Amino acid sequence: MTAQLVPYEDLTPTQQQQVEAIEIHPDQIKFSGDIHGALHTLLSRPGPGVKGFALLAGDVPVAFLLLKRPPVLPAWADEHSATLHALQVDFRAQGKGYGKACLQALPTVARSAWPEINGLELSVDADNEAAIGLYTRLGWVDSGEAYKGRIGYERRMRLVFDQTDPSLSSV
Repeated sequence: MTAQLVPYEDLTPTQQQQVEAIEIHPDQIKFSGDIHGALHTLLSRPGPGVKGFALLAGDVPVAFLLLKRPPVLPAWADEHSATLHALQVDFRAQGKGYGKACLQALPTVARSAWPEINGLELSVDADNEAAIGLYTRLGWVDSGEAYKGRIGYERRMRLVFDQTDPSLSSV
């Protein structure tokens, strides 16, 4: 699998249309929303606080995610981090390691976008065991806090960057 996480603005018009066609399983929408909501967040009020990234398999987008920084950083996040939102792998491409590829490439692209950050954070539904397992295997650490989210309890997780090499993380 050759996959590369690239900024949304670097996509060709055809690739941007392909991103719009990303679909996830209906039972996953409650966790990540759909592509139309994610793209609305990115494109409705462009600014320095939100960046979109597509994972290309070859030259075809198979996944999409958002990163946020101030002034749109969620209240629960540390001001020195970026937060991950709306990670979506097209249902036709699931099970091929693309979610893992997104998460592995994320520290490098996040530090490239915002060199001043020291880590990444996310909020994940406490019942989303598959996502929590993947994040944990890739070095994300559960904060130990659970709070009431929009559909149930959510867990906060953090990935701290290794300050000597932004492509690596430590816990």
